[in-house]
Amino acid sequence: MTLGLEPLRRIASYAVCTDGSERVLLVRGSASSGTPGAWSLPGGAVDHGEHPGDTVVRETAAETGLSVTAGPLRDVLTDVRDLRHRGMTIHTDRLVYDVRLRGGSLIERIGQPTDLARWVTLTEAKLLPLRPFTAAALGLPTETVDSPPDRPPELPSFLAVRGADGLHRAQRFAAYAVATDLARRLLLTEVAAGFPGAGRWHLPGGGTDFGEQPPVALLRELHEETGQSGRVEELLGVASHRDAASLGPEGYPIDWHGVRAFYRVRVHRPTVPRVAEHGGSTARAGWFTRAELAGLSLTEAAAEALRA
Repeated sequence: MTLGLEPLRRIASYAVCTDGSERVLLVRGSASSGTPGAWSLPGGAVDHGEHPGDTVVRETAAETGLSVTAGPLRDVLTDVRDLRHRGMTIHTDRLVYDVRLRGGSLIERIGQPTDLARWVTLTEAKLLPLRPFTAAALGLPTETVDSPPDRPPELPSFLAVRGADGLHRAQRFAAYAVATDLARRLLLTEVAAGFPGAGRWHLPGGGTDFGEQPPVALLRELHEETGQSGRVEELLGVASHRDAASLGPEGYPIDWHGVRAFYRVRVHRPTVPRVAEHGGSTARAGWFTRAELAGLSLTEAAAEALRA
């Protein structure tokens, strides 16, 4: 982190929208934005409690005048950049969706963070100053127009901030593993006492650190919580959960919003699970066959991921 800049985190959603001519929809950053003149996918920050799929529909309509339907999650991209003119270093977890166009007409905006929306071919896009995450999402060379930080700060994966009403609120991005071995057993972790969902079985994983890519965070958490090493094979999807008065080890209610990306992970050399990180949210870990899952009490996140 550049000295003197305030570290912040946010979660955002973006749309990859194409028309019948294989053109992609892009928007341009205005003079009032953090990257004036740079082009990006339409999208923006996920509001507290909002599902990222709803965010991408709302933001695309606001920035372009077009109505879209959110489709499958294409990718999750993380970057850290310095906004010196705003006095901050910002970590953004960007969820990129394929979307389907429903209708509408392109608009131009005055005095907003984006001012133009255009359909462009990939050949034309290569000639534009693209935001790095946009180029990566489209499979184009990533010549950065952002300012990376000198080094990322060491911060917790979430921060509960007290609002004007006195209630603390927190938004956290996390990565979880649907981890199996060659015998198709599933790896689960039991939530420790004092944490939301105590006694239930959960997927291994957790919040990402500042500047950390989700697959890297996932494999780190997998080892800390279960002692296993694995390989990330694919992104499965994302879930959003809000608990308006979550009670955890902090000892006071938190209006909690978690956005969780789920990945398929293969463990080729399974061992007896052991919790390496003591005093955390994991009490123990275990391998389970499909038949054994029926007798377990699962967290909402684990049940949702397994249904999907």
